[in-house]
Amino acid sequence: MEPKLTLAKEAVVEKKAYDAIVMDLRGISGVTDYFLVCSGQNPVQVRAIADNVIERMQEAGYPLPAREGYQGGRWILLDYGELIVHVMQQSEREFYSLENLWHDAKVLSI
Repeated sequence: MEPKLTLAKEAVVEKKAYDAIVMDLRGISGVTDYFLVCSGQNPVQVRAIADNVIERMQEAGYPLPAREGYQGGRWILLDYGELIVHVMQQSEREFYSLENLWHDAKVLSI
């Protein structure tokens, strides 16, 4: 598995994200290869998970090209090109249901 993905998985687990999954979008999406989707219980935890991903990736030399939703802390998207990390509160995750939207993707539990 790709080093970026492995590092991001470790970062979300360190901050106690729950229901973390990896969606393999290779051959399905022209935008990215993987989604890492995980949940936090509240805005503080969602931001803490995202902060840990950002910090760990920067330490490894991966700059953050795009970030969305950080201020609100309900759904934070971190775009690393071939890997997009979605850190969501459970209510947002249930509403947007990325797993169902990308139902053709192979889903791997973390």
